Amino acid sequence: MYSLLFLGISAFIFSLLLTPLVRNYAQKWGYVDEPDLARKLHITPVPRMGGVAIALAYVLSYVTLYLIGLQGGRHIMDAGFAVALRVAPAAGLIFMIGIWDDLQTIRPWQKFLGQIVAAVIVYFAGVHVQGFGGWQLHDAWSLPATVFWLVLCTNAVNLIDGVDGLATGVGMFATATTLLAAMLQNNIDLAWAVAPLLGCLLGFLRYNFNPATIFLGDSGSLLIGFLLGCYSIIWSQKSATILGMTAPLLALAIPLLDTALAVVRRFMRRQPLFTADRGHIHHRLLDRGLSPRRVALVLYGICTLSAIFSLCMMSQNFQGVAIVLFCGMAWMGIQHLGYVEFGVAGRMFVEGAFRRALNTNIALRGMEDRLRGAETPDACWAVIEESAKDFGFHTVDMSLAGRMYSYRNGGVPERSWQVRIPLSDGAYVELTREFEAPSEHNVVAPYADAVRRTMEPKLGEFEKARGVGVG
Repeated sequence: MYSLLFLGISAFIFSLLLTPLVRNYAQKWGYVDEPDLARKLHITPVPRMGGVAIALAYVLSYVTLYLIGLQGGRHIMDAGFAVALRVAPAAGLIFMIGIWDDLQTIRPWQKFLGQIVAAVIVYFAGVHVQGFGGWQLHDAWSLPATVFWLVLCTNAVNLIDGVDGLATGVGMFATATTLLAAMLQNNIDLAWAVAPLLGCLLGFLRYNFNPATIFLGDSGSLLIGFLLGCYSIIWSQKSATILGMTAPLLALAIPLLDTALAVVRRFMRRQPLFTADRGHIHHRLLDRGLSPRRVALVLYGICTLSAIFSLCMMSQNFQGVAIVLFCGMAWMGIQHLGYVEFGVAGRMFVEGAFRRALNTNIALRGMEDRLRGAETPDACWAVIEESAKDFGFHTVDMSLAGRMYSYRNGGVPERSWQVRIPLSDGAYVELTREFEAPSEHNVVAPYADAVRRTMEPKLGEFEKARGVGVG
């Protein structure tokens, strides 16, 4: 116990001493984060590469413990499978990737490739995702599950690093939760690996909290996320409950939820998944008028609740209650943030718009297939006329192969619009529809695209049959 306490305190002291040195050198050499008055809220350039101070403090705390000769130092060297030693090679690779990105911005695929390699390395060092939610994973799925989890955690902490002290504080709460869980499980190796990380983050937060004088940089945020991902797997491997990774997932709830929301939001908007935006949780809170300092404190409070739920998961008596309460709080929190995408999607689901959109796409695909199979202008018109009724058009006129076709569903409404689909110089399809007309299928542009896409290739055959060249 004394060795564990010494390890955490020494890491804290080293972090306090080394962070200003790293900050000053980064400032001197020009490795700073420039403000952009959009996503980056600081006014003046702020040194990055804070991960260097964290990594050095982490390593030096072990070296100091060993040199002083406490019992813990001898145990660390004697235990061939000590957690820190198992994770060290892969964590070193992640750290170098972060340094590379801090010094010279690299492409997302390069970072992802390096993260995957690091995850594979740590997997073969014995860090495996074994199951989730009571399901035991087959050996064939353990490797991809481990890689997915580690890459997710690594990038989750990186993505939430948008407000002074936020990523550091969130990582600190998750680390403290993991340390408490390790002590409750009597998992001494895990506790020795986690304790110095907690000291490092606490010392670094002194300089990283608003107003920050140094940022984590990718060297810090990627390293913290990767280490927490590894330690959460080891936590789950020793867990006595059947829910495995569920408790560590709750401990990392804020960064993981923010990442999930970002992916779903960008997918719904058809935006590149790796494009930066102002839709993260901390941005939404800032847009609601909270200061950066208050945003960090609010999310610290939520992390505290997540930590409590996570530790409650270790007791089978509280698992169900913890999951229900956490899911309810997460749902209310997302609603409070006011994401337009999820509000619209929710209303579409309740109002049946998803079902109507599905039916519309099915009807369009069926119309295209029938048009492709039509071999004469009359057969094409039969398909167009039938589909016009289904899609709620009041009138349809078609000029094709020198012939005119017309469909009328009563008179032309007074308040209506028309759309003309040109097929060639003389061929076209013209549609009329009343404004706000009720219809199971409310579609215009996709219908016009489908008609033009399937009819144009047929024009040459029809004109050739008439003996007329196509203009």
